[in-house]
Amino acid sequence: MPRLIVALAALVPAASQAEPVLLISIDGLQPADVIEAEKRGINIPNLKRFVKEGSYASGVTGVLPSVTYPSHATLVTGVSPAEHGIIGNTGFDPMQINQSGWYWYASDFKAPTLWDAAAKAGLKTANVHWPVTVGQTSIRYNLPQIWRTGHEDDVKLMKVLATPGLVDRLESSLGIAYAQGIDESIAGDENRAHFAEALILAEKPDFMTAYFTALDHEQHEKGPDTKDAHHILERIDAIVGKLVAAQLKVHPDAVIAIASDHGFATTTTEINLYRAFIDAGLMKLGADGKIKEWQAAPWNSGGSSAIMLADPDDEALVARVEALLKKLRSDPANRIAAIADRKEIARRGGNPKASFYVNFEFGAYGGGFKGKDAPLVSASGSKGTHGYFQSGGNMRSSFLIMGQGITAGKNLGEIDMRSIAPMLADKLGVALR
Repeated sequence: MPRLIVALAALVPAASQAEPVLLISIDGLQPADVIEAEKRGINIPNLKRFVKEGSYASGVTGVLPSVTYPSHATLVTGVSPAEHGIIGNTGFDPMQINQSGWYWYASDFKAPTLWDAAAKAGLKTANVHWPVTVGQTSIRYNLPQIWRTGHEDDVKLMKVLATPGLVDRLESSLGIAYAQGIDESIAGDENRAHFAEALILAEKPDFMTAYFTALDHEQHEKGPDTKDAHHILERIDAIVGKLVAAQLKVHPDAVIAIASDHGFATTTTEINLYRAFIDAGLMKLGADGKIKEWQAAPWNSGGSSAIMLADPDDEALVARVEALLKKLRSDPANRIAAIADRKEIARRGGNPKASFYVNFEFGAYGGGFKGKDAPLVSASGSKGTHGYFQSGGNMRSSFLIMGQGITAGKNLGEIDMRSIAPMLADKLGVALR
């Protein structure tokens, strides 16, 4: 992990007493979209309020990999993926049997969260759609993030996994159905915002998290820094305004923080490491064209890929895979910027189970398995992505904070994502460790 550039807790005045905290995540929000909003032609008065009335980071150095779930886990634990245990968006599944299952379950956490610390202190907790919250018992009012297919059975699943009776109660009071987890549109965000606002007003939680995903979805589909992405952000800004108003109505002394999980890079090229591993005999396909066995396999996270070995202690296998990766990197067409070994992965706080980590150049990313005939290099099916090593400037995420005891108009400089949870714990008056 890069050196801690600045300790956020040292830059924001410590609370003299515990304050309620609302933590809002806007997936994929780039710092410049707020700090340079006028220059970029983005009308976001509610987010700009944080810059004027509160403190803000010029950029946040994230984690490896710089994708949604590991980053959100760091935002609520203050530690790297190697320590908190959420080491990817999806679990390692080389045989493709888990139907693209994600790290939905709080039981995968290996480190205490802000919800745990708040609940232990007797504070009331709530959540709307934050990643890795299924089964998070320390959240009193929980609408966790999960989806499977988008079938109507997903609605039943959500109601079973949420706080008992909560979805039905809020749907009844609002007169609308809760959006399915698979819905990443701005309409889905606006729907969930209604539920978040209602939860704030009805239950007055001491610590609440809320997550919005449409900006990330738009930037994957059409690329970052587009008029379409800016328009989505403007609609999310309206969501922020409503949640801030609700929070300050029930908690005038509240601290409100806005965070994002990663930046974004425009993409043009997809690199199919499966092709190389199959050709090298490290993965074998059955007659049905599906993977039937493997010695080494990529675990993709957008702009980077963890390389997993069936037997990481097999020195001959390690050498064989290392030679393959170096050969791939030697060809500029494969767009490989760096290959990290286990020592470097540990330094960056990444997946401790990985034997290597491949970092692609900005503009390229690792694609999923697409069958025996898929080429090694192809045109990108996505216009934007993230997941690269956290040292890249494009991957900087956002942090803004305002409220009780927060210095107005202060640029915090570049901060480390791991410093955010301890500072919020201090504001809540709880012990995270």
